[in-house]
Amino acid sequence: MDPVTIVGAGLAGSEAAWQLASRGVLVRLYEMRPEVVGPAHHTDYFAELVCSNSFKSDDPHTAAGLLKRELEDMGSFVLAAARETAVPAGGALAVDRDRFSKSITKAIEQHPFIDVWRKEVTQIPDGDVIVAAGPLASESLISALTGLTGSGHLAFYDAAAPIIDAETIDRNVVFGASRWGKGGESDYLNCPMDRTQYETFVGALITADRVTLRDFERKELFQACQPVEEVARTGVDALRYGALKPVGLIDPTTGDRPWAIVQLRAENRAGSAYNLVGFQTNLTFREQERVFRTIPGLEHATFMRHGVMHRNTFIDAPHLLDMGLALRAEPRVRIAGQLSGTEGYLEAAASGLLAALGVCSTRAGAPLPVLPQSTALGSLLAYATDPATDGYQPTHVNFGLVPALPERVRGKQARYAAYAERARSDMRAFIETRPDLFEAPRDGQDE
Repeated sequence: MDPVTIVGAGLAGSEAAWQLASRGVLVRLYEMRPEVVGPAHHTDYFAELVCSNSFKSDDPHTAAGLLKRELEDMGSFVLAAARETAVPAGGALAVDRDRFSKSITKAIEQHPFIDVWRKEVTQIPDGDVIVAAGPLASESLISALTGLTGSGHLAFYDAAAPIIDAETIDRNVVFGASRWGKGGESDYLNCPMDRTQYETFVGALITADRVTLRDFERKELFQACQPVEEVARTGVDALRYGALKPVGLIDPTTGDRPWAIVQLRAENRAGSAYNLVGFQTNLTFREQERVFRTIPGLEHATFMRHGVMHRNTFIDAPHLLDMGLALRAEPRVRIAGQLSGTEGYLEAAASGLLAALGVCSTRAGAPLPVLPQSTALGSLLAYATDPATDGYQPTHVNFGLVPALPERVRGKQARYAAYAERARSDMRAFIETRPDLFEAPRDGQDE
């Protein structure tokens, strides 16, 4: 058969390419870098993580942790790479971003069924296509996609946190610990603040100069990616109950819980760089250095990368996509990744996996793989492709999307555990019904 064309080698595109190739399907994978460099990218590697290096909680009784187990059951390529390049992060899965992207790139470029083209795509190609160009897709590609979708694409703004040199952190002030003792003591570094330090910091934050002079309308800022200064503007204690919450942490110097905590998470296994957790920002570079150096322990911090804010684009998935992530108006074209309206690294990879399975099913004349709605991934896709969903915003997996349990379970932890147990059982049962998709050769070498 003709190859499947994949536009974009991010998390979704890389996952889709590998899943198709592992089933003997020829793939033509386009990645515009380095010919055209996106505003948020720093390398030419596939699956580059432009924001955080965290894949969120690894606790199987959380929605994010459950998604990881579902993807493991489905044979996710991206998740396997994340596991292999993981760095300590308490109860979360975080990766050494360079090792992660390099491993993805090497595997994709060496696969015999994947033909990589380093070239910008400005029109929707013929044949079966998976558009996984990401939220920073070029204007020409967005224009071409709009020709198929009408005016059904929207824009919002996303932001990334700064990264600082580990050697410039004052270890006499910060202390290593994970909340509630989960993970190793060095997984996170913590900058403790008393009430005066915290309120002084908030005051400096909300009056600092931003790259964009006008106030952003809140509808333009996706809630999960609010810049830290925008959160601070909602109230003096907003950060203390959010990214800077001190719960589960005791300052060993004082023996008390601080008024607020700024957490730093390792960027790599060497521990040579740390990012400021929850500090995505739209402050000017000069103001970032001035304001963030008021944080205890960061007075002399060297910034290896400043926080940035950039345009993100996604389509109106509920009114444009079917459950197989194909455009209802042009079923040969599937949309995957953040462009499809999912939020989160593994959610993006998962959409690439589902898009690939959809292509395989369509080519074989088999039914589309519709995941049980009781699963984390199935509930997200059901919500994101339901025409009744109104005012859609990019969404990550969460237990608020899954159907209620048949019997009431008291207590949030017990209820989440029951959700997870049901989901794992239903996902495995689903996989058993589709041997055509899940018992194919996994590496493509035997075709």
